[in-house]
Amino acid sequence: MKAAVIKHIGSPEKIEIVTLPDPKISPNEVLIEVCGVAVNHVDTFIRSGNYQTPIPLPFIIGRDAVGKVIDAGEKNSKFKVGDWVWTNSMGYGGRQGITSTLAAIPEERLFRVPENCDPLQLVASVHSAATAAILLKDVLNLSGERTLLIEGGAGHLGKKLIQIACDLGAHVLTTSRPDSFAELRSIGSQEGYSYHTDDLVQLIHQKHPQGVDFVIDTSGQVSLQTNLDCLSVNGVLGLITAPIQPAAFSVQSFYTQNKQIKGFVISLATISQLQSAGEQINRYFGQGKLLENNILLKHFSDASWAHSILERNEEKRKIVLIPGDEQ
Repeated sequence: MKAAVIKHIGSPEKIEIVTLPDPKISPNEVLIEVCGVAVNHVDTFIRSGNYQTPIPLPFIIGRDAVGKVIDAGEKNSKFKVGDWVWTNSMGYGGRQGITSTLAAIPEERLFRVPENCDPLQLVASVHSAATAAILLKDVLNLSGERTLLIEGGAGHLGKKLIQIACDLGAHVLTTSRPDSFAELRSIGSQEGYSYHTDDLVQLIHQKHPQGVDFVIDTSGQVSLQTNLDCLSVNGVLGLITAPIQPAAFSVQSFYTQNKQIKGFVISLATISQLQSAGEQINRYFGQGKLLENNILLKHFSDASWAHSILERNEEKRKIVLIPGDEQ
């Protein structure tokens, strides 16, 4: 089989296309013919060594794939040959990645693609969708009529957070560019604020004098103190990225108001969290929701380019690599 691999941790130029033996499946694994692989920022962190996780070398890059089942181990009970399936938890924690024409995947890390769902749109969506689902349900325990401010609502993750949070009953506030306000309102945002504003805290407190219950910063563009100042007593800040500005904040006002900061990376999600999130977002996918509709399709041979352009933040579309140009 053809695969995009690195033989050593390093720059995007370390990625190369090689021929490897076809994988042999264990009794609890499923062999798939890979049809599409999403490229995420976390993939660049793993390739560069900026996110420390066990990986076998040579290492096949990538974690999110969609494809067709072509064989299954004897202990498999869920999937049959010909099924369309997806995974979002390979390529870290000692597991090989999936930017390869074939991939052996444990049954517990696979989900069936819902009927009438475009597989490439789905694989472009699973990383941010599963992150949003686990962050809201398991990390923040969001439920009922709580107030939630999403910093960076117009991004891939922000839009997923809006839709899921609204379905959970939350009152959702967002920051974005003003030209995104209408789109975000259409998917559930009830208040929009420009991310350029210097008086976000004052604007939030004008409508919510006690502050908001939760803040999720998807952008890293807002100071830690600003986000904490938007919170109510007992409020919780969810971080999935580090603030660009130095992370100084008033410790006294933080602890005397019983506030919390909770960090989250999906690479540390448990298998039960991944399975629960997979089932939840599959229901959305089956309804045509949470799916990315602005995808840039490239080939496996473009993997080095894809990593480079993500590291430079020069592409807002979701990049999906497909096989077919590996020679």
